[in-house]
Amino acid sequence: MSLTDLPMFRAIKSKMQWHQARQGVLAENVANADTPGYRARELKAFKVDEDLKLAKPGLETARTQAGHLSGVMRASSGGGQVSPSTFETTPDGNNVVLEEQMMKVTQNQMEFQAAATLYTRSMKLLKTAIGKSV
Repeated sequence: MSLTDLPMFRAIKSKMQWHQARQGVLAENVANADTPGYRARELKAFKVDEDLKLAKPGLETARTQAGHLSGVMRASSGGGQVSPSTFETTPDGNNVVLEEQMMKVTQNQMEFQAAATLYTRSMKLLKTAIGKSV
């Protein structure tokens, strides 16, 4: 088992992949800002429990005492693209607002960088803890 197989690292990598996909969608929105009839798109929000798919469908937890909660973990179908609700629409049907899209791009970039930094520092910390040189 490698260090990157730990659930924490898989969650961070999944979050970074989501940000990468979102960057592509936002770039398409900016590129089509003048395209008549183009509707801005956005990805569904990232949720670790749904997007990480830690368990196989139908994996049930063991109840060793009557007071324990029962439950079934199911993998999700993943995130898709949905149209955001926006109030500005041009007469040609385009609803892309460049200022809004650029703010989303910046926010997405900062969140990706934060996840990448967390991943790198956590990896260095674990390597130090197990005695490997960094």
